[in-house]
Amino acid sequence: QVQLVESGGGSVQAGGSLRLSCAVSGYSYSRFCMGWFRQSPGKEREAVATIDSDGRKTYVDSVKGRFTISQDNAKNTLYLQMDSLKPEDTARYSCAVKGRTGLCMTAKLYNYWGQGTQVTVSS
Repeated sequence: QVQLVESGGGSVQAGGSLRLSCAVSGYSYSRFCMGWFRQSPGKEREAVATIDSDGRKTYVDSVKGRFTISQDNAKNTLYLQMDSLKPEDTARYSCAVKGRTGLCMTAKLYNYWGQGTQVTVSS
């Protein structure tokens, strides 16, 4: 059974930092992409940062220079370091893994998802 479990969310003030973790278990297929996505009420799910099987990283423009995606293959864990947080970063953040080809930043192509962790940034 494939499981993705996020942790590390919370409430911070603007300018603060958080580090999200996503522990992956039970997944033994090819990982074309892994990524972090976010969604806030009334808005569509948005790709935040992704990493492909060659280690190439892609970020949505709004987080470039502030967020960093990384992975520890030995621990089967995906991370998202979030610095200089802004109120507009407030959302529920989910990790996902994609075992098929296609653009990493396309959410609908992902096979497995975690439940998400809430990030709230106050001004």
